[in-house]
Amino acid sequence: MTLGQRLNWRRWFVVAHDVSATMAALLLSLYLRFGGVGLDRRGSLLILVLPCFFVYASGVYWFFDLYRSKWRFASLPDLANIVRASAVLALSLLVLDYVLLASYLFGGYVFGKLTIALYFVLQIFFLGGGRVGYRWFRLSRTRRRTLSSGTPVSTLILGRAADTEVLLRSIESGAVCQLAPAGILSPSQADQGQTVRGVPVLGRFGDLQRVSEYLTARGAEPRRIVLAPSAFEAGTGVETALMMARRLGITTNRMPSLDEGGQTMRLAPVAVEDLLLRPSATIDGPRLEAFVAGRAVAVTGGGGSIGAEVCDRVVRFGAARLLVIENSEPALHAVMEGLRAKAGDAVIEGRIADIRDRDRIERLFRDFKPDLVFHAAALKHVPILENDWEEGVKTNVFGSVNVADAAARTGVRGMVMISTDKAIEPVSVLGATKRFAEMYCQALDAELLRRPAAAPMRLIAVRFGNVLASNGSVIPKFKAQIEAGGPVTVTHPDMVRYFMTIREACDLVLTAASHALGPERSDVSIYVLNMGQPIKIVDLAERMIRLSGLEPGRDVAIEFTGMRPGERLNEILFAREEPTLDIGVPGVLAAKPVFASLDVMKTRLATLERALAGGTRDEVLAVLRDAIPDFKGQAA
Repeated sequence: MTLGQRLNWRRWFVVAHDVSATMAALLLSLYLRFGGVGLDRRGSLLILVLPCFFVYASGVYWFFDLYRSKWRFASLPDLANIVRASAVLALSLLVLDYVLLASYLFGGYVFGKLTIALYFVLQIFFLGGGRVGYRWFRLSRTRRRTLSSGTPVSTLILGRAADTEVLLRSIESGAVCQLAPAGILSPSQADQGQTVRGVPVLGRFGDLQRVSEYLTARGAEPRRIVLAPSAFEAGTGVETALMMARRLGITTNRMPSLDEGGQTMRLAPVAVEDLLLRPSATIDGPRLEAFVAGRAVAVTGGGGSIGAEVCDRVVRFGAARLLVIENSEPALHAVMEGLRAKAGDAVIEGRIADIRDRDRIERLFRDFKPDLVFHAAALKHVPILENDWEEGVKTNVFGSVNVADAAARTGVRGMVMISTDKAIEPVSVLGATKRFAEMYCQALDAELLRRPAAAPMRLIAVRFGNVLASNGSVIPKFKAQIEAGGPVTVTHPDMVRYFMTIREACDLVLTAASHALGPERSDVSIYVLNMGQPIKIVDLAERMIRLSGLEPGRDVAIEFTGMRPGERLNEILFAREEPTLDIGVPGVLAAKPVFASLDVMKTRLATLERALAGGTRDEVLAVLRDAIPDFKGQAA
C-alpha cells in the first residue's frame, strides 16, 4: 500500500467515524426523548431525511477541518471546531424541525428543542471521544516504547509553565525521547504548587538541591536539567542553579528559543550567547520577509560568521536568488553546504573572489544582477591590524570602495555596509579604515540621491557592537580558557562593550535595508541596534564561569593582562555631530551622516593610495587623520 493510499484510507475512516457518530448521536437523542415507540412513529420520515442530513453533516465537518486534523494531536482547537460544527448541525435540525411542522409534511415537531439539545451534547461527546481516545492510545504506546528502549532519564525542567509545556508536549508525542519529567522549577510565584500536564511545580531555581534530595528519596533522582527560554530572564537565578547542578553532577541542556525559526525540538548545550544581560531585541519578521521575498541578493564575505548568518536569514525570508562571495575556499564550501540543506526554492551561487579585485567584483555583479548587496567582507581583529595595517587599508577601505562602486555601476537597488562601533572617534586602524569606508559610501549615497532618478540607489551603514560567538569574539576565547581550567584573561577591569547576538546583528542589517529602501526614504544612512547599556567584560567573564557551574576566583581565576594596541575602555555608537533620529522601527537607532563630498573623498582616496604605495605607516595614518579629524591612532 502506497503512502497516498494509506492516507486516503485514514481519511475515509475519519469520514465513516464522524458519520457514524452523527447517526448514533441523533438516534440516541430521539430514543432518550421519545422512547422506542416515538422512534418507530418517525421511522419512515427518518429514512428519507437522515441520509441527506448525513451528507450535509459531512460537508459541515469538511468546512470546519475535522477531516484534516490528526487525531494523534487532538487539542483544544480541534474541540472548538467540533463544538462549532455541532452547533451548526443543531441549528440546522431546528430549522428542519420548523419546516417539517407544516401540515402537508409531518404535521408536528419531529425532534423538538430538548431532543436537539441532547443531540448537541451527544454529538460533541461522540466526535471528541474517538479523537481523545486515540490520542490517549498513542500517548500510552509512546510511553511503552520509551520504557522498552531503555530507562528514561529523570529530568527537572527549569522555566515558566508556558515554556515548560512545549517540552512536555514534545516528550508526550515522542519528538523528545528518553526523558522522564520528575518536576518543574519555575521563577514565577503564580506557578508554585501547580501542575503542568501532570508534572508538579516543586519550587524555584534556588530550591534545586532540596528538590533533588526530595526526588532522590522517592527513587527518582534527577540526572538531567532542561532549561526553557524563560529560565534565562534577568533575576531568575539561573547561574546559581547551574552551579548547583554541576556540584550535584546533573547534566544541563537548553530548549531552543521559540524565536529560533526552523529548529526542531532538539536539546542543546547551554549557550552563553543566549544569555545577554538584557532581553533580546525583537525584529519585525513579516516586514523583513516582505522586503526580501523574491529579490536577488549578493553577500560579500559570505563565509564569515556574520556573512553566513545573513545568507541564512536571506534564504529563510524567501530570496529568489543568492550570490555568496568569499575569498576562502573552505569557508565558501562550508556555507554553501549549509545553505543547500535549507535553500527551498532559492537559487544559490557561490563564487571565490577577493573584494580587492575591482574588475572581478564588478563582473560578478554585472552577471548576477543583484537587487541588494550586503557587504560583510572585512578584516576586523584590532591587534592584528595594528601590525598589518597595510592589509587593513587594502581590504576595509579599497575593497569596500570597489564593492560600492560596482554596486552603483551595475544597477543595484541598495547596498548595506557592515561597520563597527569602533569607527566612532577611532583609536585603531580597524576603526579608522571602517570610518573612511563609511564616509565614502555616505558621499556616494548623497551624490546618487541628488541625481534625477525614480528610485535612486541607497548606500547605508550598520554599526555593530561586539557580536557574541562570532569568529574572533571574546566568547569562544573565554569558553576555551574555562574548559582548560583558567585563567580567564581580561585586558582591563573597567573595559565595557556593547553586545549583540548574531541573529540580532543580521536582522539589523535587513531591517536597515528595508527602511532605507522603503517609502519613507529619509536621508538617514547610519543604523545601530538598541543594545541597552554596555556590559563590563569582567562581568561577562564571571557570568560565563558561573554558567559553566564554577565559581569565579575559586574554581577559575580571572587575570588582567593590560590593554592592547588599538583598544579603548568603552565604545561609542554615534559621533557627537551625528544627529540621531527616531525612525519608528522598534529596537533600531539611526542618524544622519556627516561626511565630505564625493569629489573630496575621491581625492583623499587617491592620496591614500599613494601613501600606501610609499609603504610608511605614518604617511597612511596622516591621510586617515586628515579625513577623520578625531582619529587618535598611534604612529609607528
